[in-house]
Amino acid sequence: MTRGAFASALLAMVLAMTGARADELTYKVMEFDQLESWEADDHVAALDVFKSTCADMKDPDWRSLCAVAHSKKWPDAKAFFELFFRPIMAEDGQDGLFTGYFEPELDGAKRPSARYRFPVYRMPPEARRTSLWHPRSIIEAGGVMEGRGLEIAWVDDPVELFFLQVQGSGRIRLEDGSHIRVGYAGKNGHEYRSVGRELVRRGIYNAHQVSAQVIKNWVRRNGEAGLDLLRHNPSYVFFREVSHVSPELGPLGAMNRSITDMRSIAVDPKFTPLGAPVWIEKEGQNPLHRLMIAQDTGSAIKGSQRADIFFGTGDGAGRKAGRLKDPGRMMVLMPIQRAYAMLPEGEQ
Repeated sequence: MTRGAFASALLAMVLAMTGARADELTYKVMEFDQLESWEADDHVAALDVFKSTCADMKDPDWRSLCAVAHSKKWPDAKAFFELFFRPIMAEDGQDGLFTGYFEPELDGAKRPSARYRFPVYRMPPEARRTSLWHPRSIIEAGGVMEGRGLEIAWVDDPVELFFLQVQGSGRIRLEDGSHIRVGYAGKNGHEYRSVGRELVRRGIYNAHQVSAQVIKNWVRRNGEAGLDLLRHNPSYVFFREVSHVSPELGPLGAMNRSITDMRSIAVDPKFTPLGAPVWIEKEGQNPLHRLMIAQDTGSAIKGSQRADIFFGTGDGAGRKAGRLKDPGRMMVLMPIQRAYAMLPEGEQ
């Protein structure tokens, strides 16, 4: 296959996967001196995170670069990225948007009690065999779940349990100081519906006022009406226990490896290969220009210029992540040959 034919085939594949039109999806090869504050970043930290998952990438060009990254031939990490990669700006007509996520930490127990009443469930076998299972309201009513031994643990706060499902992973802190770590196991097949947007639709808040903390506070103040708001979202996430992951490491991402706070991002894998380095230029009140690694995905992360930044574990990380909603741009670092092959014929 010629280089031009390969590029056409690659573009056709991306268009088919994303549903975008050819006039909406564009690629541009950037130079490293066009990346704002590139020289100032900690490239060693970025390379360490890249090395933690690159061996799981399947394409030969990525695996070859992973082998080079693990060798000790290169004088510095910055030279590694500049020598073997080129930044690609992929645009699909949508503005760039950065949000944040974190690993929640909930209080819980291995057995139910008057305090710990809200179960964290494993995925029922029959839910795996169908594309659409019971909605949240039916699952939380208990009848389809009781007496089956599907509970991993019980927690004391239904609001935090809801946000655990939104995040997709977390830790449950037991009274003896130990932890149970849980990760995403699957969902019931229903589309996610934003409870924040529902608060806006009801006229309770304006859009700019809504945040995770605002939602939590409103639900807690409003008793059964608050719980009913959470049921507005029919999507329900089930978990698996992943306590074999050391507490010193981050939760497992979509590549089934631990992710790293402020170096791992969730992306849309239709546009960005999992494991790829991504340069982000987040604007807003606290600009962030940094080389991240695409190691996770999220149901709300859609588009070539959309990313979720992982902030770490616990309430402090949660507060920072919940405040983030900033514009910017991102460039995926692609192996050189692959980068130029993505350009339209005549621009290569």
